[in-house]
Amino acid sequence: MDNFTFVSPTKMILEGKVEDVIGREVKSHADHVLLVHYGDDFFYRSGLYDRIVNSLKKEQVEVDEIFGIQPNPVLDPIRKGIALCREKGIRFILAVGGGSVIDTAKAIAAGAEYSGDVWDLYTGKGHIEKALAIGTVMTLPGTGSEASNGSVITNEETHEKRDVMSDLIRPAFVVLDPELTYTLPPFQTACGVVDMLSHLMERYFSTSEEVEVTDRLGEGLMKAIINNGKRVLEEPENYHVRANLMVCALLAHNGLTGIGRNQDWACHMIGAQLSGHYNAIHGATLSVLLPGWASYVYQEHPERFAQFAERVFDISRDGKQAELVALEGINKLVEFYQTLEMPLTLRQLNINDDSKFRSMAEAATSVFGPIGCMKQLTADDVEKILYSVQ
Repeated sequence: MDNFTFVSPTKMILEGKVEDVIGREVKSHADHVLLVHYGDDFFYRSGLYDRIVNSLKKEQVEVDEIFGIQPNPVLDPIRKGIALCREKGIRFILAVGGGSVIDTAKAIAAGAEYSGDVWDLYTGKGHIEKALAIGTVMTLPGTGSEASNGSVITNEETHEKRDVMSDLIRPAFVVLDPELTYTLPPFQTACGVVDMLSHLMERYFSTSEEVEVTDRLGEGLMKAIINNGKRVLEEPENYHVRANLMVCALLAHNGLTGIGRNQDWACHMIGAQLSGHYNAIHGATLSVLLPGWASYVYQEHPERFAQFAERVFDISRDGKQAELVALEGINKLVEFYQTLEMPLTLRQLNINDDSKFRSMAEAATSVFGPIGCMKQLTADDVEKILYSVQ
């Protein structure tokens, strides 16, 4: 096990009626809040907007808003939110939505306390030294942003998708109300399931030694995600299934299962290129990329992939070579994605043009050099993986 430092201050609240707790939680931090949300018709028609705002007003919390956040969130609303916080002296941000809303809130929180342009924080030109406090209400579990120390933003002018990480942008609290997820379309639910599973896999596939504790934590969470991921499509209004998935999403990406080990993250870095250039949905890029990546790299560390197959998908070794067991595990992963009706090729993502493959491969490896730890992938490797899943 490698040395590590881990901080996770986020208060987790599982509550079937978000309005019963949200006003009180925000009031304990501030009297004035910036509410960040999608602003879509459902948010208003469902009554969720009124429930949130009325709960805040009951506690005499003043509310300003930024809305219209889109999937693969962009800079424009972030800069508007920063300006509003500075103009009105707002010191607390409440994000109600999925990962895009929460990542936007984190960017506003960091940018409001930074003297330059917020994009500097994502390119490494600037660094987060302080940030406003954040609270979250998760309505679309999957990204894990509700308790993580990261934020991912797309520059709509350059099509770059970059992340920044700092414990200063970990939310102070998250409210998990399973009932808010009952009406999610099956595809959005499935994208979230794929995303939370991938967060565990990107940490699980590691070359660090003697990491049994986090191996076992990750394996248990992966099995829970697979089990509840299948059930949720058949029982979309099962409170306990939805609750289990919400907790899995949070634990999959708050960093706990990655302590003391190196991590891969190649698929996320390649997927960021697909989202940035084609506006592809994040979870859908991962169901395409993970099997392709695994097939490309498993021979570098067949025992690790065989362990994944045995412990997560209950595949018996029964005297078989590690390589064969590893391939069986990859096939089981594909079968699970098929159960969720998730895409397995780029064409199923409506990406039919390969003219950007080379430039995306170079961009994915330009910041840190070769990516991944199971096999360090060069631009040539990334390009081959993209063609293999075309």
